Amino acid sequence: EGQTVEPEIMIPLVGHVRELEVLRMLVKNAADVVQKDHAQHIDYRIGTMIELPRACLTADQIAPSADFFSFGTNDLTQTTFGISRDDCGRFLPLYIDMGLFPGDPFVSIDPAVGELVKIAAERGRSVKPDLKLGICGEHGGEANTIRFCHRIGLDYVSCSPFRVPIARLAAAQAALEDA
Repeated sequence: EGQTVEPEIMIPLVGHVRELEVLRMLVKNAADVVQKDHAQHIDYRIGTMIELPRACLTADQIAPSADFFSFGTNDLTQTTFGISRDDCGRFLPLYIDMGLFPGDPFVSIDPAVGELVKIAAERGRSVKPDLKLGICGEHGGEANTIRFCHRIGLDYVSCSPFRVPIARLAAAQAALEDA
């Protein structure tokens, strides 16, 4: 219909560069077949959702095979803490009430999870300076997390539609704080 389409294909839960290399080749081969069958070329990007601590620590190895990283902070929080978001409803309020956790790590990014994101961003961009970086999930609509993402130089945040107004305001405030 005359619209420019620039798809981004995201491979989830990559823990090792070889996973992304193999899956990237499968996606490329499938895209080549489709484009040939339709006699049409579409530019697209292939990246990965960074959801595992191992991926954060080996981001410099993964980055050459990725056009972008999207930090899946919900799953990264689960894998960092070793707890399921589905199960923590039973004990998380108690942990917060007892002061074991300063707050809900599934609402505002936890400092340790943030450090993993920062490490991955730095390591990824150390080998690929133009690597597109962002986060997706509920954290992307929380003001403190958005300020953190701005400070470490992420390109975007993605969040639920009802959180967009808060996210836009927090992003504007973070930019003004830098000015």
